[in-house]
Amino acid sequence: MAQIEVQNKKNSRFAFQSKSFNTFMAGSLISRVGDWMDLVALNWAVLQFTNSPIHLGIMNACRLVPTFLLSVPAGIMADRFDRRKLLIWLQVGMMLLTFVLGFLLANGPSFWLFALIVTIRSMLAAMDPPIRNALIPNLVPQSSMASALAVNTMIINLSRIIGPAIAGILLGITNIANLFYLNAWGTFAVLLSLAIIRVDYQSIKNKDNDEKITIKEAIDFVRKKPSVQSLLILAIVPMVFGFPYTTMTPLFAKELLHLGPEGFGVLLSISSIGAIIGTSWLSIGKEIIETGKWLIYSIIGFGLSLLLFIGTNNYLVAGLAMFLVGLTSQTYRTLSRITLQKQVPDHLRGRIMSIALMDRGFIPLGALLIGAIASSLGILWAGSVMGLGCILTTLMIVLKRREILKV
Repeated sequence: MAQIEVQNKKNSRFAFQSKSFNTFMAGSLISRVGDWMDLVALNWAVLQFTNSPIHLGIMNACRLVPTFLLSVPAGIMADRFDRRKLLIWLQVGMMLLTFVLGFLLANGPSFWLFALIVTIRSMLAAMDPPIRNALIPNLVPQSSMASALAVNTMIINLSRIIGPAIAGILLGITNIANLFYLNAWGTFAVLLSLAIIRVDYQSIKNKDNDEKITIKEAIDFVRKKPSVQSLLILAIVPMVFGFPYTTMTPLFAKELLHLGPEGFGVLLSISSIGAIIGTSWLSIGKEIIETGKWLIYSIIGFGLSLLLFIGTNNYLVAGLAMFLVGLTSQTYRTLSRITLQKQVPDHLRGRIMSIALMDRGFIPLGALLIGAIASSLGILWAGSVMGLGCILTTLMIVLKRREILKV
């Protein structure tokens, strides 16, 4: 009898026990494959049309800067309204705008008109992650939350393998605009899953219309939790110095390894294999203790992996480096999200996660910085700043906020 209870307790840790969660993840996988095809096509189109790292940085700033402006409003909405219905409306809007981008590309738009539409679409996309991250814990029991968050990240990284690989092949045989059309049609998968799923375990409380929900309550919560403060501060480091690698990889692949879009797509896919291994370990492995130390180790490993990638012109070594980049970066990213979510009550989840997810807005700032360095000093300097920035800045934060080691 005791063995059965232990086994049931063990099984309850795994998110796949929830049918609604499984359905949502299946729809998300198809949609996210299209999103990564879209990203590869977007970056390659800008590089092909402008051959400029600055324009590449500008386009990705248009894609990610709205995170600063709309993440918090999205978090407030997630704590007030039906999270599932909010996601449906956002996905419909993004689908229509993606069709517009495909049409513009097929008809040869100007860079700035294309950037404008990307920005408008990105305003909707910026609202998706806080609501999505707030919804996922509502689809599983509390005991399965860590597994659910890790599986969600694993799905993202699985799509990073499939999407760029497909995009690299299609870019060689079809018009770039067709990749945007495919992404738009793929959105129907996640829309269907959202129409089917139900909240199985934790109910989303319906707020009275007269009840005021503001960001102040979330800010007060963060002020009283030094551990949460440290997690939020530390998260900025890889966003500025490390994660712009997804933006700059086309340039690095072209200049250092002399690769075309197929090789660029393969490199991103290899990094995703490493990411999947890391997130799979977090989703099905033993519960991690001393997560603060693991967070530090993974960021430093991220920086070292970037230095290895930028320091070689050998394709095999570059592939190994990209594998380690994916492994270390996503182990950090997923573990950080799990650690934060465990410390957040559900009625504040949308707002706290909206603050946390604002760190994505630092990626375009980092991309602009790295792009400017690449233009003025060369790509070797740019890559070195990425790797060393991750390592040295992390060590400085640890010296100032030692409580992160006790999280």
